[in-house]
Amino acid sequence: MTEHLLLLSANIEPHLDSLGGRCQVHRYYNASDPDALLDEVGDKVRLVGTNGHVGCAPGIMDRLPNLGIIGCFGVGYDAIDVDAARARGIRVTNTPDVLSDAVAELALGLMLALSRRIPQSDRFVRDGAWLEGEYPLTDELSGRVAGILGLGRIGKEVARRLQAMKMRVVYHGRRRQPNEPFEYYDDLEKMAAAVDWLVVCLPGGAGTDGIVSATVLDALGPDGALVNVARGSVVDEPALVKALERGRLGGAALDVFAAEPRVPDALLAMGNVVLSPHAASATRKTRHDMGELVIANLLAYLDGKPLLTQVA
Repeated sequence: MTEHLLLLSANIEPHLDSLGGRCQVHRYYNASDPDALLDEVGDKVRLVGTNGHVGCAPGIMDRLPNLGIIGCFGVGYDAIDVDAARARGIRVTNTPDVLSDAVAELALGLMLALSRRIPQSDRFVRDGAWLEGEYPLTDELSGRVAGILGLGRIGKEVARRLQAMKMRVVYHGRRRQPNEPFEYYDDLEKMAAAVDWLVVCLPGGAGTDGIVSATVLDALGPDGALVNVARGSVVDEPALVKALERGRLGGAALDVFAAEPRVPDALLAMGNVVLSPHAASATRKTRHDMGELVIANLLAYLDGKPLLTQVA
């Protein structure tokens, strides 16, 4: 029997051959009339492919009465109403682990770019300014303290890399992890006041919305720096802009934004900010592995086998 797969995003398009022809694919994300598409095939669809930004709204779930699984391309699934899925008996999977190395690499790269002013030094050479004088001195990571907000899979990979850079690592999260060697802070503001770098690695969603608040940024202080490779929603972005503009925060290195791809004009103009287009997992290897993991979960569901990375 041919199964029906509804794609809410295009992410797994390059991996559809791995389904072995078992599914008829319906592309909601570029349909000329998405509503008509749901009218036509909604009762046939048992599988959905999406990503952590598009998600799958309860209203769409309601149009798919036989939906059994939502395969999310990405470790974050905050745009999927997991409670609504659970109430309907729909399982949800994501793609953890396979992107941890890539995200941690970019976090370190952003920190190096900000501390050593790599974008500015590149322009300094290209513009011929080196011919007129030496480049100003910069900072280094060695000997500094990094506070990781969210010591999950990605946070642990970041911590390992920062230790290699001779940094001291501490962390804050929902609970202490007794088997980890890093100092734990049960209060985020206290940790921010004690570190040079605050590295955000925790999931998005209602529970973490705006957790990096104005008071946290003030605690981090004029010599501190913020790194965000998580979700734009976890940082109070207007407060971040004000803190940078008024010198209450030393700098920021950001891969994610509140309303991406739109970035506040103020951030675009700041020399103490490094910006990245939500590219932490955007390597060929990682994106391939993410797509294959989505497919593997869908096939496991069809074959009645345990799902590899179920979140609900």
